Amino acid sequence: MSMATDRPEDNEQQVNTKAARWYAVQVASGCEKKVKTDLEQRIDTLEVADRIIQVQIPQTPTVKIRKDGSRYSSEEKVFPGYVLIRMILDDEAWQVVKNTPNVINFVGAEQKRRYGRGRGHVKPLPLSRAEVERIFKQAEEREEVVKVDMAIGDKIAVLSGPFKDFEGEVIEVSPERSKLKALLSIFGRDTPVELEFNQIEKQN
Repeated sequence: MSMATDRPEDNEQQVNTKAARWYAVQVASGCEKKVKTDLEQRIDTLEVADRIIQVQIPQTPTVKIRKDGSRYSSEEKVFPGYVLIRMILDDEAWQVVKNTPNVINFVGAEQKRRYGRGRGHVKPLPLSRAEVERIFKQAEEREEVVKVDMAIGDKIAVLSGPFKDFEGEVIEVSPERSKLKALLSIFGRDTPVELEFNQIEKQN
């Protein structure tokens, strides 16, 4: 009767996974998801999944409020412009990441060129274990953030409530309370009034 044993490649995969470290990679603004998708395809095509283990974009849940007051759920990146990659860094794996479209560079220590001018080579530096834990803990534990398309100085019109049809200017925004304060002209005087987001509409 034969005993089941681990294949050598299985053991190698386990060793590799343990040896992998997290690296931060700077990417073109707004291209984080595209880089993640493209890189994952390149990992499969170039067969480097044993060295590039995981690609992550840490995100936190967000509730956004449209101009009409309606809400919708979204995800907000914890570090816009960066992608985190868990990998074993060697020349081939480095080239796979570096040559992915919209990747700018690894985060690391810049090594100056010995001769001539211009920027030198950036030596990728792995993130510390504590830093990685903090990043992912921050993404997991953050409560939903309320974002509203309103800013101080915006012109608004009141759609409902006792001040319906009044117009004014935003002087304070409180996303966590879904409220804002606006100066409304009441009896010819600018008066600060607190309003719900769903009571107002932003004017162009």
